[in-house]
Amino acid sequence: MEELIDQQIAALGQTKVLVALKPEVLGYALTERDLPAVSDAARNWLGTFFVQPDQQQSAALALTAAHFAGRKRVPPRGLEREKVRVFPRLGLALGVVNARTVDLLRSDRRVANIHPAAELSLIRPVDIRPARGAPSPTWGVVRLKAPALWSAGIDGKGVVVGHLDTGVAGDHPALAGAISAFAEFDMAGNQVSRAKPRDSGEHGTHTAGTIVGRPTGQGAFGVAPGARIASALVIEGGQVIDRILAGLEWIVGKNVRIMSMSLGLRGYTPAFQELIDAIRRNNILPVIAVGNEGPDTSRSPGNYANVLSVGAGDAEDMVADFSGSQKFARERDPFVPDLVAPGANVLSCVPGGGYAAMDGTSMATPHIAGLAALLLQARPSASATDLEAAILGSCIRPASMPDYRANRGVPDAVEAFRILTGEALAEPVAKARTTAPRRSASRTARRREVA
Repeated sequence: MEELIDQQIAALGQTKVLVALKPEVLGYALTERDLPAVSDAARNWLGTFFVQPDQQQSAALALTAAHFAGRKRVPPRGLEREKVRVFPRLGLALGVVNARTVDLLRSDRRVANIHPAAELSLIRPVDIRPARGAPSPTWGVVRLKAPALWSAGIDGKGVVVGHLDTGVAGDHPALAGAISAFAEFDMAGNQVSRAKPRDSGEHGTHTAGTIVGRPTGQGAFGVAPGARIASALVIEGGQVIDRILAGLEWIVGKNVRIMSMSLGLRGYTPAFQELIDAIRRNNILPVIAVGNEGPDTSRSPGNYANVLSVGAGDAEDMVADFSGSQKFARERDPFVPDLVAPGANVLSCVPGGGYAAMDGTSMATPHIAGLAALLLQARPSASATDLEAAILGSCIRPASMPDYRANRGVPDAVEAFRILTGEALAEPVAKARTTAPRRSASRTARRREVA
């Protein structure tokens, strides 16, 4: 990592880095009242190690951020790029260094690690189709046996799931009452004041619907229809790593216990390990897509040992051909993904009041986040590790899924409930009917998007 940082400095004269601070610098048990003072103190001493970003590029970025926010083409106050950003809940800092300051930073005893600030990107759906459904639960919801928990009164009520994506369309009927909090981070990485729930694309609305969508006449596709989300619009464009870190810092402040994220960098890089460690340190279960590039591929951080890595399966209990899978030379959790979930022909909502069927590990990931929300309602005191163990322990791998592609297989909500609570469900439940979205007959309506 040091070599990569030095190469970037040699080419550009400076580069952005992610800095992990030692626990004693910020403390990981800060109260909300402590945060501003601790952040200011850290920003003051860190300021000597960072340099101001390129001013011409920063001015252009401010104009672009203003444009996308619908403001006048004049750089508004507060959109200037900061010299250093401190994220006290995460124990991280972000800023630009040059050859002189990076050496000073490396020698400071308060610094735990320094990483290149690699840019995550959205794990886009492999296929998107306009679709119509029916009021009964979708095939993915039924495959996980979520309706059995609903019938026992467990629908995720009282649980808030962190949602890091392209935002969410707050006016969609399927998401009425489902948004606990919303934050938008502009292209410069600053939080947009008084932002209302919106989706910069359609990916975030679709994934949100799979987690917490309320039943409509077009389908019951939300795995945890009684839960809510804290959604941050952080992707794509602009200073992506700034936006993602700011969104995560905000989500941690909402005291969520589960986070759904369909973002990643192709291949393996340890650059985000500090970020995942910070999330786990805050007792949050990171549920992350493994990627859509097929066998012998994966994305970071979805391929880390301490995330719940999700691949995609289809209604025939086959691993989807696009679903990533890989083996790592590590003792703990060498295979990714950890499990597979419904990720092909997945019906959910999209902006404009519509519905679409999508294929991708991004569609599988919110199924597992929704399942975790159901389990957390069943046992509110459960830790992130408890939830993870129950989900993984419930998995059954069908004979049609090779272990090197599906790892543990598909989770079972009923068994996960038993593992987590030590009890059986209150009553037996009749088998729910399945609704699969109808595929559009129009070939021109199909769109294929591959990251």
